[in-house]
Amino acid sequence: MADVVIMTDSNSGMTQEEGEKYGVEILPMSFIINGKIYYEGMDIGHEEFMRKLEEDAQVSTSQPAPGEVLERWDKLLKRHDEVVYIPMSGALSKSCETAQMLAQEYGGRVQVVDSRRVSVPQKMMVMDGIALAKEGKSAVEIKALLDDSAMDCAIYIAVDTLKYLKRGGRITGAAAAVGAMLNIKPILLMKGQKLDAYEKARGMKSARRIMLKAVRGELEGQFKEYADRGEVCIQMAHTCVDQELITDWESKIREEFPELELEAAPLPLCTACHIGANGLGIGITRRIRN
Repeated sequence: MADVVIMTDSNSGMTQEEGEKYGVEILPMSFIINGKIYYEGMDIGHEEFMRKLEEDAQVSTSQPAPGEVLERWDKLLKRHDEVVYIPMSGALSKSCETAQMLAQEYGGRVQVVDSRRVSVPQKMMVMDGIALAKEGKSAVEIKALLDDSAMDCAIYIAVDTLKYLKRGGRITGAAAAVGAMLNIKPILLMKGQKLDAYEKARGMKSARRIMLKAVRGELEGQFKEYADRGEVCIQMAHTCVDQELITDWESKIREEFPELELEAAPLPLCTACHIGANGLGIGITRRIRN
């Protein structure tokens, strides 16, 4: 039986502490803020990052250097037989494609899974990977099972401010101005490898209702079979610093889906820098192992 270790990146929302707890290698994402490099979960956390965004700091993201990825794999393979690496969705970053190319030099000992996810749903895939490794599955077997379930996930995110969508070029300045005047809150949907606009709401209360209704529809549609087998969980994510907002959103989700397991975490910094403060997210994901 192969000794398989799971590796992911901080885009999963997993902390270094959780990595130590579960035996998972966490690759921290790097950010350049006002010319200085920071590493997520190492020397900058969610609250400090959000404060810097609010202060209009110049923020840019950076992919992991290939050398850093290779160095971590080499160290892991001195202690383990195989590595399964689960990075952020390849649709959102080139880092997954780069890792897949690098893995070709390891003779099958490193398997890279395109999670097609980010944030807490990505973390759920990591947890599935851990469970499969404990069952004695090989890296190839784990990759095949995770690939098969990767598309069984939907993430809805309500954006409270249009400032960062405008800054990133996703909307025009005129659209941002009109949207702010009308209290428009875009709802984004990541499903099937794409991040698209889902709907526009007038105010965050309306946005929350729309997202809860959308997830209920997923539960009664695409995910019904999985729910009947007890393979579905709900995820909550946010870019909030105000604990009252976080608690309120969590209570709304628990009230709507009391029968389902709920995992909650801040959105990773790669997403937060495009969403801005007080964004709220909810996801529904198939778990292949509990």
